[in-house]
Amino acid sequence: MSDADLATNPVRIGVLGAASVAWRRMLPAFSAAAGVEIAAVASRDLAKATRFTDRFGGVPVGGYAELLARPDVEAIYLALPNGLHHEWASAALRAGKHVLGEKPLTIDAAATADLMRLAAQRNLVLRENFTPAHHPMHGVVRDLLTDGRLGALRHFTGSFCFPPLPSGDVRYQSDLGGGALLDAGVYPLRLAQFLVGDEDRLELSGAVLRIDPDSGVDVSGSALLVSSSGVIVTAEFGFEHCYASRYQLWGAEARLAVERAFTPPPEHRPVLRIDEQGHAEELVLPAVDQYACTATAFAAAIRAARTGAPTAALDAAATLRTAELVDEIRATARRIQVTESG
Repeated sequence: MSDADLATNPVRIGVLGAASVAWRRMLPAFSAAAGVEIAAVASRDLAKATRFTDRFGGVPVGGYAELLARPDVEAIYLALPNGLHHEWASAALRAGKHVLGEKPLTIDAAATADLMRLAAQRNLVLRENFTPAHHPMHGVVRDLLTDGRLGALRHFTGSFCFPPLPSGDVRYQSDLGGGALLDAGVYPLRLAQFLVGDEDRLELSGAVLRIDPDSGVDVSGSALLVSSSGVIVTAEFGFEHCYASRYQLWGAEARLAVERAFTPPPEHRPVLRIDEQGHAEELVLPAVDQYACTATAFAAAIRAARTGAPTAALDAAATLRTAELVDEIRATARRIQVTESG
């Protein structure tokens, strides 16, 4: 392949799984991204795969292994249940495919580290699809912190909660990696890591998980952490609430709040509200499609890998640390069983 081909040949994506997030968010983003083609969609139910390819293009495939064997697929977007991520991401990497795996990349830190080693050995791109990392509003917030706009940071509180899911939803299946911690809790945890600072390591101080006795999964919870410099972090999560997707940073001189923080729709213009003694202001930022940004960044990393450039993701350490914190929360949390009145 010539240098020009390396730069301009489309990145051909194969999709493993017919998940809702693929239909609503990521396949529209891949379809709209320059230099990206959806080559195939695999599901164990061929009718589901066909529904996707009728809308987004590509070939419907009736099995995951069959898709990985296709030579016209260069990269995989993995949209399977959490509990299947390690198995099929590993298979994709061993088949020589780059991987963008839905968050969480795996259900525990050991499996995440295993995939990272495998990708590094083969110089393949491996990314966790944590889309807020690609929204510039969080960089604006961090710049405000760095510039001292809030004074010394004292507290970070992040909340991602939404109403109960349909009874058959895969997130109620413990054997497939269900539960609110993996589905929603990773959002405030990861944003806290980003905003408090990667070098200011977060350590767990305590946690509570509410467990549904019928499914055995955690349906809500809260974690308390503290950074090495003394910033207190609270992460709230669950799917037994009214909707909230927000975080707040409280400094010595001002407080900053962001609503619709973690999964804003592409047309949403983020508003950063800053409150201080006797004064409040709102910074309205441009609308950005974080899903499109994720798709574009993944394709760009693959093009760089074609030239032999190193493929290590810039957020690999943060991805692994989030997985470690999830392990620690599960291991140490006080568990409260949900009751009918609770």
